[in-house]
Amino acid sequence: MIRYFFSFILVTIFSFCSLDSMAYGTELSRNSFLVDGNLLPCSSKVACVVSSQEEDKFYIAPISYHIEKNKAKEILLKVLTVVPRTQVIETKENYIIAKAKGKFLGRIDDLEFYFPPDVSIIKMRSASRSNKFDLGLNRRRLEQIRLALKELNV
Repeated sequence: MIRYFFSFILVTIFSFCSLDSMAYGTELSRNSFLVDGNLLPCSSKVACVVSSQEEDKFYIAPISYHIEKNKAKEILLKVLTVVPRTQVIETKENYIIAKAKGKFLGRIDDLEFYFPPDVSIIKMRSASRSNKFDLGLNRRRLEQIRLALKELNV
């Protein structure tokens, strides 16, 4: 009997945490946009890394490039087409949004790339829609994209 009670408590806590993260993640994906020339900051409610937030836990360095901005954007779009389970959703003049689907559980992460004017960097953001713990997947994915761009001499 006690075993069932503890199981019930664990399932209830897990469900509450998942629903809370999903609600925030859905709101986040629906409102993905730039705020004052920066990507949205990360929240502690979902797993996230971003170039615009200096807090160590969430920070990831932007990608520097040394070629023309439109060429860098074109190459980034090509790289995103070969990242497993990743699909570009929208491209604008200085902004790309994509989604990546998890390998095992199929959870979705939003990827954003922003090319600020007058600076040769790409600000990045990767945030889970429904998961607070990603075991570093968002960071690793962006670092792999950084490495691919470096290998392509961007």
